[in-house]
Amino acid sequence: MVTCVVLGLGLIGGAVTGSWLSGDSAGGAGTPDAFTAAGDLWHSIPVDELFPPTVDGEGAGPGGADRTWTRIAVAPDSGCKDAFDPLLRKALAPAGCLRLLRATYTDATRSHVTTVGLLFTKADSAAMGTLRARFNAQGLDRRRDLMPRPYAAQGTLAAGFGDDQRASWTVSVLTDAPVVVYAVSGFADGRTVTEPQPAEDAMKADATTPAAQGGLGHDAQGLADRIERSLRKTVNSATEKPS
Repeated sequence: MVTCVVLGLGLIGGAVTGSWLSGDSAGGAGTPDAFTAAGDLWHSIPVDELFPPTVDGEGAGPGGADRTWTRIAVAPDSGCKDAFDPLLRKALAPAGCLRLLRATYTDATRSHVTTVGLLFTKADSAAMGTLRARFNAQGLDRRRDLMPRPYAAQGTLAAGFGDDQRASWTVSVLTDAPVVVYAVSGFADGRTVTEPQPAEDAMKADATTPAAQGGLGHDAQGLADRIERSLRKTVNSATEKPS
């Protein structure tokens, strides 16, 4: 039997296998389109499907090396208060905040920590398109004053993962789902990072920042990409019609 645990009350240790993101059931008549189905996922899917306990990143590391990330914490589902720096919260405000889901992972060497977030918005498809266009045109996903905040779960390897420890990040505004996917990475030893760098830049072969040299851009981008793929796969499964 699957144990239903409401994330609003917290997951003990952030690793209850098969726990649901909410106690709500996924009722309702009819088959929603993919966009609507994606927006409803936060309260009807097991946490292990959105944030798998282990994520394999074949070829996701520097030089095409394989990566493996292990989940060490799942945050209680929440609103967006205090989850983003003020300017990022303002930039995302037009889409609204329905629910924010977050999990923190570590790499196989336990030297890096990365928080991945799924912001479920209140926006329709047109509004998400407008938001994405603004992020792209103004480079909002690359600005240091618009970095997402990490989830520093107490009693875990990420306990010291605060704002000053952010090293690399990525933010992706989807247009086929009312979701913003992001990830932010740092060193597990809690060191302060004075030169945070967007994942896209940190992954370049000639990048020399600590984030780049440590492969933290690859961690942020690799995890965000795979969590996004998992989300899309779940949406596709939810909207498939029986043959």
